[in-house]
Amino acid sequence: MSRLLDYPRNGIIEWCDVSCLRTRSRCIGVGSSKRDFLSFPAAVKEDMGNALGIAQFGGTAPAAKPWKGLGPGVLEVVESHDGNAYRAVYTVRFEKAVYVLHAFQKKSPSGIRTAKPSILSQNG
Repeated sequence: MSRLLDYPRNGIIEWCDVSCLRTRSRCIGVGSSKRDFLSFPAAVKEDMGNALGIAQFGGTAPAAKPWKGLGPGVLEVVESHDGNAYRAVYTVRFEKAVYVLHAFQKKSPSGIRTAKPSILSQNG
């Protein structure tokens, strides 16, 4: 049995054998990350959701970059929408699950860098 995987925003449509669905890791939100992620605009959720889905199958989305805040194995996806920046930080350090550590709308007063209070609150 096959299942159609459809990613309409980037035009990817692929058939996936049911056996590949069994190899998919779970995606688990830590703290308020799931609630925060779900509050993002639909287009941002779709793009970030595609990146997290790729991570669940063991891949790395082109939009995912290493995140320097928590060391190796932690990545972030940044999406822009209507002049706002949205970020999701996740780890792929564990075989059975992708953990979304933090999802937030960037409101940094220091330009392109994430403000230290935001990084500290993620670790606390």
